[in-house]
Amino acid sequence: MTWNDWIRTVEIEPSLYAADFARLGEQIEILLRCGARIFHFDIGDGHFVEPVTAGPIVLQSIAPLVHREGGTIDCHLMVDEPEHYFGALQSAGADSVTFHFEAADDPPALAAKAREHGFQVGLAFKPDTSVEDVLPAADGFDLVLCMSIHPGYSGQEFMPEALPRIQKLRAGLPAGVHVQVDGGITNDNIRSVYDAGADLIVCGTAIFGMEDLPRAYRRLVQSLA
Repeated sequence: MTWNDWIRTVEIEPSLYAADFARLGEQIEILLRCGARIFHFDIGDGHFVEPVTAGPIVLQSIAPLVHREGGTIDCHLMVDEPEHYFGALQSAGADSVTFHFEAADDPPALAAKAREHGFQVGLAFKPDTSVEDVLPAADGFDLVLCMSIHPGYSGQEFMPEALPRIQKLRAGLPAGVHVQVDGGITNDNIRSVYDAGADLIVCGTAIFGMEDLPRAYRRLVQSLA
């Protein structure tokens, strides 16, 4: 299976970093029933980004639930030396891995290593990194992730300057490479992010920060209509 199989016209990806980890399985089941099919799983190492987040052990516990319902697990590696995680993530049930341009000396070579583990592969970049620097390195990737916040912490506000960067990224990539955006996306800006060229839209607090998860997810879907 590939991203082309997983993506309907556009996908809203619940970001599990913002979930209530005491109710993680329950919240995933709720969102699967609402129609969510791709779940975004952030891994931070305490070096590339300050926080240390959940890792492969947590992923292994939720992967069977997600896969049983036809879902996909999309891992965002906010880490130095991302290749050290590939084996553990494969064993834990990840479907796709995205590592950072800033953490890779040779992004295409690192992507090839990820594919040896059966992954779809994405390339992420921080707000301070120029689109022009990323585009030449993005050849052969399945998606490129434009961060609309500084990576590391959930709950930050969307950076409006991300919109022209998304447009520039979409214009510079081949049609078959998907554009993902992550950070600060709400009902008020999700349509603008989609119109700028994103077809994978990661939402954390806009879903998990609300008491009624089904209503929160459906409002985001309706905002795209």
